This record gives sequence, C-alpha cells and structure tokens, in this order.
Amino acid sequence: MYKVKRLVVNPKQKLSLQLHHKRSEHWTVVQGEAIVTIADKKQVLRANESIYISMMTKHRLENVTDKPVIIVEVQVGSYLGEDDIERFDDKYGRSITQNIEQNK
Repeated sequence: MYKVKRLVVNPKQKLSLQLHHKRSEHWTVVQGEAIVTIADKKQVLRANESIYISMMTKHRLENVTDKPVIIVEVQVGSYLGEDDIERFDDKYGRSITQNIEQNK
C-alpha cells in the first residue's frame, strides 16, 4: 500500500521526532530548505532533493529558514494509519506515548 501527502512546514517549525512501525517514507523537497534528522545524522535537503526513511527509524524534519518548506511524502507499507506514529519529542503537546501500546 502507499499514500502520497503534501506537507508544509512553516518557518522556524519542526515535525515530531518519531518513527513508524509499519511503513517507510520517502521525502522530496519541492520548495525551500529543510534539515532532516534520520537516526543520529542530520543533513540539509534543498528543492529537488530527496531522502528515504526506513521503517523503525527515528526521524524529523525542521525548517530553520524564514520561508515555508514544502515536502512530498510517499508512505509505503502494510499499514498507513496515523496511529502508526511513536513520538519521542513533540513541541505541539501531542502525547509522546499515545500509540506505543497499539504498535507492539
């Protein structure tokens, strides 16, 4: 199964540090510049660059610029529900442990 999403990360914002138990993701930057963390490594991605995030790998996307970053995300796996997220750090107040039990 697969799902394609358009993500917009506003200036000076970041996604949760998270992982997925049942899917991998491919991110392609279509506008802006993003800092991507995969496991313990960070790298900068610019427009027309992409990266693969394997299942069970902690990852995060940050926008440290003053312009929005637009990403095309392709999710691939046996289950694509939003409850397949294990969060480790989230600045938006979502429960870090919200889905851990469901994913075991």
